[in-house]
Amino acid sequence: MRRIRYQEIADVLRVRVATATPGSVLASEAELSAEFVASRVTVRKALDLLRDEGLIDSRQGFGWFVATEPVRQRLEQLGTIESEVEGVGKLSERRIEEFAFVDAPLRVADVLRVAEVLRVKRVNLADGEPFAVVTVWCPAELGSALSRRSVERRPFYELLDRDLRGATQTIAADLVDPADAALLGVPAASPVLRCERVTTDTSGTPVLLSEHVFPAHRTEFVVDLPQAEPSMTPSGLRLVE
Repeated sequence: MRRIRYQEIADVLRVRVATATPGSVLASEAELSAEFVASRVTVRKALDLLRDEGLIDSRQGFGWFVATEPVRQRLEQLGTIESEVEGVGKLSERRIEEFAFVDAPLRVADVLRVAEVLRVKRVNLADGEPFAVVTVWCPAELGSALSRRSVERRPFYELLDRDLRGATQTIAADLVDPADAALLGVPAASPVLRCERVTTDTSGTPVLLSEHVFPAHRTEFVVDLPQAEPSMTPSGLRLVE
């Protein structure tokens, strides 16, 4: 029986997707159209067929990607990304991209109230695939006892010689910059969730400022509201001026 063209394309892509990493981004529709010498309409029908089979999915700003369960992070407690990843049976790894003592940028100096900081930038991976770019700043005095190897193996919460009280997190939508896009393996200017966390010690003094950049198609934040007031407004929502 003669195969319809979009079905032929779907057959090729089905084999390709079967060996691809969950969450990885496929070639664009324009690139697939050129590869298969077919119209965008025909390529879209092939992609829609694979989506109906649950093999791929799409999201505005990302295009098409291999279907995957998002990495979920709960916000009710002061925890680590690694614990969330390991909690769902995935292998958690971190790759250090930068470890340096630098002059504190204006925002960091304002929060931590210091002039010099330790800046650590890393990529977090789940089963070998990047899903977060994390930059952490701490006062140089606190970071002086740390090493590149130590922050690669253990979270700051365990390394700092301070008792911690809690943290304030602010999550916003953003577009990824080219440098972080390359680290995450996503298209430049694609949507991300950007989380800023300010961690304080028991005296209320800020000791860590961290920025977490997550690709929006692979990440979800979960907040339990056991005693929520009746409202349709998401908890913690505020307008940005």
